[in-house]
Amino acid sequence: MLAVPSPTTAGGGPRPEGWADRTATEIASLTRAALADIDIRVGRVPGANGDGTALAEILYDIARKNADDSARRAESTAGARGPAGPAGGTGPNAVVIPLLTGPHDEAYEHIRAAVAAGGAQAVVTEPLGPHPLLAEALHVRLAESGLARADRIRQFSIGATVDGVVVATMGGVAAVKEAEITAVLLAARLAVPVIAASLDAEPSVAEAAARLREAGAARLALAPHLIGPEGDHELVAAAAAQVNAGCAAPLGAHEGIVRLVNLRYEVALEEYAVGVPDAVGSRKETS
Repeated sequence: MLAVPSPTTAGGGPRPEGWADRTATEIASLTRAALADIDIRVGRVPGANGDGTALAEILYDIARKNADDSARRAESTAGARGPAGPAGGTGPNAVVIPLLTGPHDEAYEHIRAAVAAGGAQAVVTEPLGPHPLLAEALHVRLAESGLARADRIRQFSIGATVDGVVVATMGGVAAVKEAEITAVLLAARLAVPVIAASLDAEPSVAEAAARLREAGAARLALAPHLIGPEGDHELVAAAAAQVNAGCAAPLGAHEGIVRLVNLRYEVALEEYAVGVPDAVGSRKETS
């Protein structure tokens, strides 16, 4: 399950449909190409109950189908042990992968509620980042917008058209802290200063831009550390205009996002197999 956050606009109204749906559908399609034997679905959170697209509704259908399949197996096979998981054997009915680059408390609250309402045995993964693949994707989006140049074969910088970049994310202070890791990786690729900032908390994009200009950067770019559906595009554009910065497109269905979705799925099954508790939306402590 790809969980797609669908927030309202900064003005409080519903977000326009279209782009977010296409992005999630394209990511699902590309993921199917890599995981051809897996049933991959897209569910909105919070979603609109009754239209068949809400995460809770889809998980409910999955739980009901697995219960029916289990009952049939129990009737035909003595000692049946329960529904088979995605990779065979006993396992979860679903692996829920939020399309988020970092922590986002509000989105994870909706996901928890959807899992509880759906009734399916579901494992919810951590966000997709931080990861070097996100830095690569940000670099590509900047290059596509004419804000950086890159070697298309080896994907390293051969010079940038800006001398400072703000990596803008959503999800509060925790999201900024994790975006800082990606910002460091992006700075190494571009060889220019890169600072992480928040579109919905502190430090703001304006504060990050001021720090870059104090350090001597005159030409700035804003790189949305967002897949797309979870963010308000008008808010991103307004933040870039406020600091007179060029603005790259969101990450969207970049191949790096698809690879991270595959990675989160594989890690979730491995952790389930060894009995790691499901820490929804939080980082697990590791030794």
